[in-house]
Amino acid sequence: MTLDDLRLKIDSIDDSLLKLYNERMEVVHQVGVLKNTTGSPIYRPEREQAILNRLKKNNDGKLTDDAIDALFLEMFAVARNLELPEAVAYLGPEASFTHQAATKKFGAMSNYLPISSITGIFREVARGTAKFGVIPIENSSNGIVSDTINSLDKYNLKIIAEVMIEVHLSFASRCNDVSRIKKIYSKDIAFGQCRKFLEDLGLDTVDHIPVESTAKASKIALTDPTASALCPAVAAKLNNLPILFDNIEDDDNNRTRFFIISNFENAPSGNDKTSLLVRLSNDPGALVTFLQHFEEVNVNLTKIKSHIVKGESLFFIEFHGHKDDPKIQNILAKHANEIKLLGSYVKELDDI
Repeated sequence: MTLDDLRLKIDSIDDSLLKLYNERMEVVHQVGVLKNTTGSPIYRPEREQAILNRLKKNNDGKLTDDAIDALFLEMFAVARNLELPEAVAYLGPEASFTHQAATKKFGAMSNYLPISSITGIFREVARGTAKFGVIPIENSSNGIVSDTINSLDKYNLKIIAEVMIEVHLSFASRCNDVSRIKKIYSKDIAFGQCRKFLEDLGLDTVDHIPVESTAKASKIALTDPTASALCPAVAAKLNNLPILFDNIEDDDNNRTRFFIISNFENAPSGNDKTSLLVRLSNDPGALVTFLQHFEEVNVNLTKIKSHIVKGESLFFIEFHGHKDDPKIQNILAKHANEIKLLGSYVKELDDI
């Protein structure tokens, strides 16, 4: 078979794919019409995950699991936006790690709304400016994000999905002579994540200037020939800021976990995780007694983190299972006055 023959075969397959894509979009439209009559949300993370799991299980070709995710998540996003374009708020600006997490979950075609603070994301989703919000919850090097816990406590929104991305930082600057760099811009926690690199190059003594995001740092550094930025490579490239060194983080396994928040709850998927905020009395043994209820029904607790909100101690707790599981319902009923249910969602990872 000649090269021209193979190209003709590819063209024929593409024509078939186009027809099938349009056929799928028509069926999705019919589903959307039915959902509009019931008020059900268009985005159902547990349904999308079930489709991906089935496809990966049945796959016997050259596509990898990651390739299946990339192809079908983008198709899901196209379908949602054809039916009902809904804004996705994220911690901006464009090319931030939160933006990367958002596009990983919602695809390139979604309507993205950069917001300057985590609290702002919660506020805009609560008032309906955005249907979804993407916010960081924890980093493998720096732990839980306090602003997210505070906002989860304040607002009555639900966690509907989680997503994890690997965090790689670049050192970017218009100045190619490191000895002439006078200041470095980045988000505050990024300086700690790159401490060894900065020490090795003698950059631990120059001005470290914290800004709202690593992506914004690349924009600021572009305006000053004696400045640099610790930022994602994609942000540096987007702003035409030359990258001097790549992957400079101290921890090769640096990862950040993000939550997707909205105003609805998920149905059980069979592979779920649930997040809670728990306020307990100061009585001795109160936490132990609370946790024993989970042990008694063989529920796997994956995270227990204490946190202070307005001088009051509370616990951020996660476990495997869905809030609608009968054994979980019993625990929730026993501690109704102490628990704030944050959401049940498809489990994408055990922990970071």
